[in-house]
Amino acid sequence: MNPHPEQPTSTGRTAIDTDGLSPFITRRVIRLIDGTEEVWQSRSARKQSRNPTEKTWWAPGALGWWLAVLFAIGSACFAIAAIPAVASALGASSDNLLFFVGSLFFTTAGLLQYAEVSGIDQPGVVGFKARAHTLLTVDLRRIDWVAATIQSLGTLFFNISTGHALAMSAAQPDSINHAVWRPDAFGSICFLVSSYLSWAEVCHGPGRIRPRGLSWWITTGNLVGSIAFGVSAIASKVLADGDLRSATWTALGTFIGGLCFLGASLLLLPERTEAREGGPVPLPRPE
Repeated sequence: MNPHPEQPTSTGRTAIDTDGLSPFITRRVIRLIDGTEEVWQSRSARKQSRNPTEKTWWAPGALGWWLAVLFAIGSACFAIAAIPAVASALGASSDNLLFFVGSLFFTTAGLLQYAEVSGIDQPGVVGFKARAHTLLTVDLRRIDWVAATIQSLGTLFFNISTGHALAMSAAQPDSINHAVWRPDAFGSICFLVSSYLSWAEVCHGPGRIRPRGLSWWITTGNLVGSIAFGVSAIASKVLADGDLRSATWTALGTFIGGLCFLGASLLLLPERTEAREGGPVPLPRPE
């Protein structure tokens, strides 16, 4: 813990202790005007629903629900398309189409995650002008904003690489080695950095383990998935003879990464209603 006493705000709340991955603050101990203390955590304040009637597995009116579902669909597309038997059965063009569709789901979910981090669904943010202002606000002091921005950039790189592979397989259906999608290095790096920042947000530091929390398992799953995508990207380098460095690890890394992201995406749904089962109560962001 790194104590940084602050002056009381207009609401009478004072942050008496803070924690996080420097220079980001992900946890605050707040003393209220009556002397009682509350703990604010950036992820739980952002992720957990404040609607007591909202269901865990079916809540299409909630931004967080769509974020989880779209990430899950995109992850499933990547995992399925990476299975060699599926790729052989579908053919290069259809398999690459499945990768491309999955990347579109990733991008849409990534944009929703950015919108969630920006607070577009928070009370008081109503109307086009207010929402546009919220989305265009840059806040480099927040680890969640930085992570969401980098991940959205990574999904765009995947859009480009999967689209390129789809176009090649359509133009040259016999060149399977070159046409089948291979993880883009820039996209993989973006996912790895973003996943690490999200993991550090939950751990409130660079090297802590918090396996009792559902959020830790979600971010750990995403981090392992990003590492697997990175392994796949390294293995997919085309050598001088035109072959991949390792076709096996290219497919396996993508498959494992897709499964990890799929599991983490599904866990986002119960994370939203975790507070009702005794988890941390979401508090508004300190002023």
